[in-house]
Amino acid sequence: MALRCWRWWHWSAWPRSRPPPSGSTPSRSRTPLGFCQQFSTQEQTPQICVVGSGPAGFYTAQHLLKHHPRACVDIFEKQLVPFGLVRFGVAPDHPEVKNVINTFTQTARSDRCAFHGNVVVGTDVTVPELREAYHAVVLSYGAEDNQALEIPGEELPGVFSARAFVGWYNGLPENRELAPDLSCDTAVILGQGNVALDVARILLTPPEHLEKTDITEAALGVLRQSQVKTVWIVGRRGPLQVAFTIKELREMIQLPGTRPILDPADFLGLQDRIKEVPRPRKRLTELLLRTATEKPGVEEAARQASASRAWGLRFFRSPKQVLPSADGRQVAGVRLAVTRLEQGVGEATRAVPTGDVEDLPCGLVLSSIGYKSRPIDPSVPFDPKLGIIPNVDGRVMNVPGLYCSGWVKRGPTGVITTTMTDSFLTSQILLQDLKAGQLPSGPRPGYAAIKALLSSRGVWPVSFSDWEKLDAEEVSRGQGTGKPREKLLDPQEMLRLLGR
Repeated sequence: MALRCWRWWHWSAWPRSRPPPSGSTPSRSRTPLGFCQQFSTQEQTPQICVVGSGPAGFYTAQHLLKHHPRACVDIFEKQLVPFGLVRFGVAPDHPEVKNVINTFTQTARSDRCAFHGNVVVGTDVTVPELREAYHAVVLSYGAEDNQALEIPGEELPGVFSARAFVGWYNGLPENRELAPDLSCDTAVILGQGNVALDVARILLTPPEHLEKTDITEAALGVLRQSQVKTVWIVGRRGPLQVAFTIKELREMIQLPGTRPILDPADFLGLQDRIKEVPRPRKRLTELLLRTATEKPGVEEAARQASASRAWGLRFFRSPKQVLPSADGRQVAGVRLAVTRLEQGVGEATRAVPTGDVEDLPCGLVLSSIGYKSRPIDPSVPFDPKLGIIPNVDGRVMNVPGLYCSGWVKRGPTGVITTTMTDSFLTSQILLQDLKAGQLPSGPRPGYAAIKALLSSRGVWPVSFSDWEKLDAEEVSRGQGTGKPREKLLDPQEMLRLLGR
């Protein structure tokens, strides 16, 4: 590790007429001079470990490498492949969002950065062992669980978390056996965020429109046979409190072969109330209002009339029970409590039940009420109610040298750019602590110590160059059908391809 960093530091002085040492590759990152002058070139090499290779992990690593001329960063990931929710969460028909992978790849190829996949922190290696080996550890492992509905019937066949459904069509290995039954006419999605709209869009998009994306072939095969004609997207509050954004709403409104179902009564009096709301919320609500209340033009009316599928937003409804079929073997509907809004402002507005209920028949229920983080190690404090690691500005409370970034730091909210800003702030705090002498002094072994531990435990880490071999295989498999890639789903097959 130290040698890797030493080589990077001395390239600037390497004679231009001579090639660098064999097997070496210049770092792709360049460090702004102004910030680097805060750190002496005679200082020790800070060994820093990041747990998680999604946006939070990579943005944390990127900032550390950019703003410290000697820092070396190891990224540990439990999956065999990197990029977290960029690979497994972003919808297949949103390829432009995945372009950030190019930036992460440049970070991973830096001579001062190393990726170690197939390593489960908390099982294969503990956080105390990482803290012993590194000057600082940053936990950036995201939110890998989902909020439970906690209502009767949610264990019935035909009820899935949206997180698992997204993982299934995006090739997350743990969800590859999900096998949702799409032979029903109606699906209900509980929740009104962007993930809910992603799932609705994938359910209703004509399969031929997905054939050139990186959706898995297995998922595409199931979607081709789908009988789902109507998708209801249910929220406990009203149009002013929806959590999705205008881009996702616009995509739903324009989705080929579908028509929207919105009840104008849900929007009564809204025109006056939106005048005072922030501009993004105002634009979103105006689009909802127009869609619900204005008569479509001739062309749009004809398009909607010919549509064979439909989607609708049901407001002021909260799930009380998932209803079973007569034989009790399958979901048959959802019992919804009718709600009203208590006085409040914006997100503080609460929905309370009125006492009325209604049943919504369906054959598929997808719960999209939020992701949540899990505790990673008994040594790391965790707030189960908030689903985060207690921290102040990214410093884990009462554990010096331990930091967190991303969703495990602040909760599962925001988009990739939100996580970028958040991760930069955590790495900035870490570098401040390093400069102030608040991190352990003296050399630390870094990955050399962890490699020995993993080897003794029979764990085979996957390097970034290993990932690039798997990446090339996926791209090759996709070329035959005109897809950008065909994702590998089986970890054992991946390890075989790598000769393990």
